[in-house]
Amino acid sequence: MRVFSGSLATETNTFGPMPTGLASFKDRGYYPAGQHPDRMTMFSGPLWAARLRGKERGWTLIEGMVAGAQPSGTTTRQAYEMLRDELLADLRAALPVDMVLLGLHGAMVADGYDDCEGDLLQRVRAIVGPKVVVGAELDPHNHMTAEMTASADLLIAFKEYPHTDILERGLELVDLCFAMVEGKIKPVHAVVDTGMVVIMHTSREPARGFVDRIQALEGKDGVLSISISHGFPWGDVPEMGTKVLVYTDGRQAEADALARRLADELIGLRDALTVRYPDIDAALDQALAFDGAPVVLADGADNPGGGAAGDSTFMLRRMVERGIGNAALGPVWDPGAARMAFEAGAGARLALRIGGKISPLSGDPIDLECTVKALCPEMVMTGLANTPIALGDCALVEAKGIEIVLTTLRSQAMGTDLFTQLGCDLAAKKIIVVKSSQHFYASFSKVAKHVIYAGAPGSVTLDLSTLPYRKVRRPRWPLDAAA
Repeated sequence: MRVFSGSLATETNTFGPMPTGLASFKDRGYYPAGQHPDRMTMFSGPLWAARLRGKERGWTLIEGMVAGAQPSGTTTRQAYEMLRDELLADLRAALPVDMVLLGLHGAMVADGYDDCEGDLLQRVRAIVGPKVVVGAELDPHNHMTAEMTASADLLIAFKEYPHTDILERGLELVDLCFAMVEGKIKPVHAVVDTGMVVIMHTSREPARGFVDRIQALEGKDGVLSISISHGFPWGDVPEMGTKVLVYTDGRQAEADALARRLADELIGLRDALTVRYPDIDAALDQALAFDGAPVVLADGADNPGGGAAGDSTFMLRRMVERGIGNAALGPVWDPGAARMAFEAGAGARLALRIGGKISPLSGDPIDLECTVKALCPEMVMTGLANTPIALGDCALVEAKGIEIVLTTLRSQAMGTDLFTQLGCDLAAKKIIVVKSSQHFYASFSKVAKHVIYAGAPGSVTLDLSTLPYRKVRRPRWPLDAAA
């Protein structure tokens, strides 16, 4: 059997200040056909799963381009079209194939393309024809569109947030697609839009229990797969929103009924699923008052994983102004300050102007007298599902009792080794501020005694009422109270 696999993925914050160009993909991970490394990367789950299954079953696996970019603003037309066309050319060169397995995101938006995944999948279907099985793995923060579901035989999203199940869902996709090739199943799908947008933290109830229940349904009574599209609220496109996708084995009425029932259950849980976010000072007050340490504060509004710059100073400035020390903060994307720290060398003291470089949502730069505590060239952080995340040259600097990680490549905080590789003792800190919305939780929850999600300004603000939506289909809760 001949199998083709490749990937093109990024998450687009249409309110983000920086465009996503070709350099963004090359920084995060761009591998031409046949050059993917011998380890799984963030959006190569289907390819990695196909390697594992193909080796067992004697498949001929043709590996196309794999490209992923750190989330940012709208993708340039040039970047999307060049990478899309490269992946499609790889597919054409691989023909004939029995199965196509793609690693996508589901919330990629480019100049002129509100639905990049729908566009790509339509073109894939046109190349391979109606009989070849086409499947894709998605991030749950996707914009599920009719173009996507019509062009693919199977779409399977990660169930966990943090996304710790990349390989599990990739294997599920590969196994179901193979069963379809063998004629053992005939998937039909149903999609129900809940009329809301709710991000589900599966690290806590009620999302944890909901995900456990839908997984218990899979593989029984003809139910093949259930995916929950949380939606990505920072993408202003018509189909943004929380949706339920159900595949059954040829049972359309059952798929329709189950998708509707699960959507109604989610609607009933919406208030309990909503993240509470005290403002900066209230979050700091709560952290200081907590009897125990360390306390992790999530600065999700400046989360590079949601398209923010990662250089905001709002949290840092208030900590300095309030004299809050015994703290760690990072990562701050500031290549200039990091380079100055490298030039000065470990142990040096120097004045640094940190952060506040990219846009008004970064705040103003903050000037600090810093000690360079440690330097690490070409540092790599442990990401979700043990995938590697390049951070570039990184420096740990200390000012006013706060240890700050400066990076030259943008990324959110995922692994605690973001700090520990530089000698920062997290267990000894009272407060750890991470620039991340939720992916930090998989690793940092192992050291944190308490976690607080802070409501700071930023491109990934949790206060959705402040975003100037133009395209989203309304009404949609919580944007519209009557939804």
